[in-house]
Amino acid sequence: MKKELLAATALVSTVVGASVAEAATASFSGSVKAGVEGEDSDSTADGTFKADQKNNLSFSASETTDGGIKISTGFTVVNEGGTSNNASGLTLTFTDGSVLDLVKAGNAYKSKLAAVPGAGGEQGITGTTGNHAPTGLAFANASSNVGFEYASVADAFGIDGFTWGVSASTGDDSDGTGSSSTVESAYSLGLSYVADAGDTTVTVGGGFVNADDSNATTSNSKGEETAIALTAVTGDLTVGVGYSSGTEVATHSSTTQNSEVDGAEVMTAGAKYVSGDITFTVSYADGEGKDTTTFGAAGSNTDTYEKTAASVAYTVATGVTATIGYASEDRGDEGTAIKSTSGSSWYVGATVSF
Repeated sequence: MKKELLAATALVSTVVGASVAEAATASFSGSVKAGVEGEDSDSTADGTFKADQKNNLSFSASETTDGGIKISTGFTVVNEGGTSNNASGLTLTFTDGSVLDLVKAGNAYKSKLAAVPGAGGEQGITGTTGNHAPTGLAFANASSNVGFEYASVADAFGIDGFTWGVSASTGDDSDGTGSSSTVESAYSLGLSYVADAGDTTVTVGGGFVNADDSNATTSNSKGEETAIALTAVTGDLTVGVGYSSGTEVATHSSTTQNSEVDGAEVMTAGAKYVSGDITFTVSYADGEGKDTTTFGAAGSNTDTYEKTAASVAYTVATGVTATIGYASEDRGDEGTAIKSTSGSSWYVGATVSF
């Protein structure tokens, strides 16, 4: 009887195994953030504070073909405290090391920007504002999900430390008005170069992007930007600086009305020092731009943004980091200071990653 049972089990396993497709290799990762964040805006006499809790849970899957091409994708279930179904596109990694992203690929210039250190923590002054001054280097990063991004092999064209990337996307060409402004087409080029200068490793990266929108009332593109960033790493110290300029069509955070932003530019700078389990970081950003809701007409006054931030991160245990952060921000709309979204903020919390 025992032999008959073993034979039946083997037969069922063979039949079921033949009818079910083999699954790709999957993994998951995420984090839990818990802390307290405080804000003291210039418009209030007393500061406020609140609990700040954010969660992240992502799944990824990949498999390699017989020809050696790795195919990978993934999706996010929970993203920084909010539920989501944020699926990735497909990434093909070829045997020579080059990478091709398909569907929801993004823009090459952002991928090639050198990473300027930025202070950690969840601090920041919240509130609605009509300010359209850029706050980061990739302020005009817009593209349709129907597209691709190609990243070259390392040491491209026989140049040590040189890589390049190119991307393009296309969308619906139906025109919209007012707040209806989606990306109709976009293209981008990115370059990166890494060089050793004695004890220092220098990285220079950036490029440009141009994106057209499907809004019949706008006279300029959805976004047009050139950006560059440089970092230098010497031992445990990393310093960096970046600059970008261009134009974009943006939406007021307080309304759904679009604005053209001309002459937008931003500079960022930062430094990071690692001492054992402790990481010290300071960063600075300074941006400006002229916005107008009358498309085709230049804005008359300048929106401004300035932020200075610092943080200390301590690795308590494997996967557990405690963070203390502080930031001071100043915003101006049409040449007038915005007290409600200017001031100081702080954060004390911990992140558990898995």
